Amino acid sequence: MDRRVALAREWGQLVAQVRGLGPRFATFLAPPRWRDLAAAVGDGTGVLINVARRCHALLVTSDGVTAVPLPDLSADEVHDRTARHLAGLHETDAAAQLVHHTKQRARLRKVPATYQAHHTAKVGMGRAQAALDSTLLSDLAWLWDTVAEPVLRTLDEKRPPAGERHRIWWCPTGWLSFFPLHAAGHHDGSGRSVLDRTVSSYAPTLRALAEATRLREPEPTGTDRLLVVAVREADGMAPLPQVAEELRLLREVFGEERLTLLEGPEANRTAVLSQLATHRWVHFSCHGRQNPLDPAQGGLLLSDGTLGIGELSRGSYRGDFAFLSACMTASGGLSLSDEAITIGAALHYSGFRRVVAALWSIDAEIATELARDVFCSLMEDGLFRPRRSAGAVTEAVTRLRNQNPEHPSRWAAFTHIGP
Repeated sequence: MDRRVALAREWGQLVAQVRGLGPRFATFLAPPRWRDLAAAVGDGTGVLINVARRCHALLVTSDGVTAVPLPDLSADEVHDRTARHLAGLHETDAAAQLVHHTKQRARLRKVPATYQAHHTAKVGMGRAQAALDSTLLSDLAWLWDTVAEPVLRTLDEKRPPAGERHRIWWCPTGWLSFFPLHAAGHHDGSGRSVLDRTVSSYAPTLRALAEATRLREPEPTGTDRLLVVAVREADGMAPLPQVAEELRLLREVFGEERLTLLEGPEANRTAVLSQLATHRWVHFSCHGRQNPLDPAQGGLLLSDGTLGIGELSRGSYRGDFAFLSACMTASGGLSLSDEAITIGAALHYSGFRRVVAALWSIDAEIATELARDVFCSLMEDGLFRPRRSAGAVTEAVTRLRNQNPEHPSRWAAFTHIGP
């Protein structure tokens, strides 16, 4: 016991010594200061959602913190809906894999039995997709009624938006982090939706958001290059048809001379990590993988294996924008759902201010369409301006929603992380 007391005293003395080294170290191992967190949200609002015996949303603005009770939200219902949500995603992914395998067999062995198996797999895929969309529509309406509408009602009263929409950073906790809060709503043309009322982003923590906004962002130039990581086939997965189309898109928007392309075998872990350190912007067009039971094993599938969350988060970059045209890049884990262990968050923590990622498996054509909308919107007079990416992603997702409001699985997955 005496030894532990002595160690605790020594610890306190060492921390005090570090804090005395100068202003940069004054808050070493201390809780974040209020003014630093308030500066992160600027004229917007950070919305931290606590899911416990009693649920609340904490609205963090430059004026202070407001607690909004969420009496219709319960931890039990969050758990139940998360279980159904993840089961629907798993069944849809399994159905898609079966379609891929039966298609390969039908190409190799052209007999009626293989064609029939492929047809049956496609019918099953359609049913799984329809069931997932039905569940998602119910979940989005529930998220609006229990979380988003009370939050926006309070914001309308206390902090009317400077423009037409509120600027919000969502910070969900627990299993609520699996849901697309940015897409909550009744998508029936009534305007009762977060997409119609806000420009939404996510922040793993307000401290991470503050760090992303603290550093001075350099002005765009006409010589900066976009790093493109393109891997069409990897680890026995189905080929990605959007890779070639996204390459054509990026050549069209940036020009060949402003792309650093890592494609096929050249897109290996060592090369990608090396190039991330010298590029402000990156676009990944590849497979993504996540395991809800062990989220640290998630990552991007490159030519020589998985570029994992651990490898990404250990980096230290000065990036402004990362677009992840890959599945499950904003999805975390069940056991550590408060820790934001996702591919997108790993890139954000390691220094990329803004990240576009996806909560679940995404449709190839839809991903390319979203990328086209976002990149074209951010390119102005030959200069790429990612600081407007939150609004560009919101507008692109809203357009996709307006085209297929009854199929949220096609558009609700896309998220924006950062300022």
